[in-house]
Amino acid sequence: MPLAKADRNTIGDGLVTATAESHSAKREMLQPGRSLVIADFAPPSTSAGERLIRLAYRLGVPASTLTSPFSKPPKPRLLGTVESPYAGERAAGVALRAGHFLVHGVKAPIAQMDFSATARLTPPFERTVHGFTWLRHLSASATREQCVPTAERVMGAWLDANGKPGKGTPWKVEHAGHRLLNWLVNAPLILSNEDPAKRGLILEVMAETARWLDRNVTKADDRQGEVAGWCAIVAAGLLMPEGKPRKLFGEAGLVRALGELVADDGGVLSRSPLAQIDAIALLVDLRACYAARDLDPPEALETMLNLLVPPLHTVTHSDGALGSWQGAGAVRADRLAALIDASGVRARPLKDVRQWGYQRIAGNKTTLIFDAAPPALSRNARSGCASTLAFEMCAKGQRIIVNCGGAAFAGGQVPARIEQGLRATAAHSTLTLDDANSTAVHINGKLGAGVNEVEVDRKTMQVKNGLATRLEASHDGYSGRFGLNHRRILVMRDDGSELRGEDLLVPVGKKGKRGKIGFAIRFHIGPGIELGLSDDKKGAGLALPDGTYWQFRVGSLDGGLKDETAQLSIEESMWVDGGGRPHPIQQLVIQGMTSRSGGTFSWLLKKMG
Repeated sequence: MPLAKADRNTIGDGLVTATAESHSAKREMLQPGRSLVIADFAPPSTSAGERLIRLAYRLGVPASTLTSPFSKPPKPRLLGTVESPYAGERAAGVALRAGHFLVHGVKAPIAQMDFSATARLTPPFERTVHGFTWLRHLSASATREQCVPTAERVMGAWLDANGKPGKGTPWKVEHAGHRLLNWLVNAPLILSNEDPAKRGLILEVMAETARWLDRNVTKADDRQGEVAGWCAIVAAGLLMPEGKPRKLFGEAGLVRALGELVADDGGVLSRSPLAQIDAIALLVDLRACYAARDLDPPEALETMLNLLVPPLHTVTHSDGALGSWQGAGAVRADRLAALIDASGVRARPLKDVRQWGYQRIAGNKTTLIFDAAPPALSRNARSGCASTLAFEMCAKGQRIIVNCGGAAFAGGQVPARIEQGLRATAAHSTLTLDDANSTAVHINGKLGAGVNEVEVDRKTMQVKNGLATRLEASHDGYSGRFGLNHRRILVMRDDGSELRGEDLLVPVGKKGKRGKIGFAIRFHIGPGIELGLSDDKKGAGLALPDGTYWQFRVGSLDGGLKDETAQLSIEESMWVDGGGRPHPIQQLVIQGMTSRSGGTFSWLLKKMG
């Protein structure tokens, strides 16, 4: 469906007065999968002999046979001590030393934790317990001597329940990969026991886990899990004896898996900021393993880090914290800053990440982030959300318009039973038709049919007393069911003081259908903001915690709201912060009935005074 004409210059009461552009991006059609061009990274250059070693190791020839065929295989040991620049969260580490796992705001006593493969843990606890991600937090909470008893206690309990590689949750490739990498990076915490037998047992378990990953890494649930497995294999090749064959094998597999995980603009194919964070953290730890052996990592890994960091900036607001996209909560600014500092990559946010799909406007400490791409394909999705054409807005550190977020944190303080609801279109600041999702939301974080194509256009234009950025996008998620496409136009002043929007329902084909259909345009309002509805139910006042006041109005002087039966109301909502804690908030909802032949709904959000 074509977008509005490129010279369209009126939104609302006609603020836009000219079409002179300082920048115009070519209108582009985006489709899932096909338009996410997979980055092509070649494996590290090797000699003919090294390629032969890699091939033999992949075929199952033992490393000892390849490196020292006439010698007795050495006992497991570590060849270096790793110092990762990425520190954990001190609060979670303190809770561990006090006897509790702290996961997304929920405390779980270590003494009562079931570490077995048959235990029914929520996904956040699975990742923490079986991926040993808690080791990073523990090491950040106190000195090594103070942390060792807790690390040994949990390590011993886990080994008692999972002595040998097997099946079940502990032996998902992703958990095993994170576990081995965390063991290697935080080895002093689990190998400080004075009993040689206990140290030898742990080293043997490390070696056995590495061998298991060698055989099973390609059986991961998805590319994100496979990358975790390959990172652990490379780390084991670097830090354990006779590791050259494993290192060569792992580097080739890792580079290939990264190329299949990340698109050419640096965004992961799941479109998840949490997956983006995970990929960066894995590479930061792996690079520290190379440093422990005084070796340079392959050039492809540094290239990948330089690709991954800028898109993460794109979905970060002016408060420094993460936007709520694809299941993410508003991860705190200090956690993001710690990760980016550890990466060593200095980059500015990308305004227009076409393939990853997030558009960003920033001006005068106001940021707007807009989801202008189809959802991820089901095979790539994790906590996939039907969020197409939703947006968030933050002004000088205060979230004004948000999405609910937090689906990936379900199982902590966010109840698991509402996970699907947090992924629905209605949990995002966008339009819904007939209370239906624009893309089907299935269980296990997957997505179904719905939005297949998105058209997007971006330009800078002259407005009264300044410049503004205009974003226009359209999706076809409702075309098959209702014969309508949703088009959204957003125009934000460069000083961040005003946002004008227009939501259009455009009939598919030359002739629209008869009758009417229910619609709702939702604006989830950030925490701490007080709302007051106007008497005519066409506007609302927003009192922010910093004392500023914003006004929201429906319609315009030129009658932008065509259906007079539509009303503005205030309803309850929920917002999940970066720690996984849900907060009660409110939402503004424009709702009513509109013609099946289409409709136009204009609105304005403006800072007063």
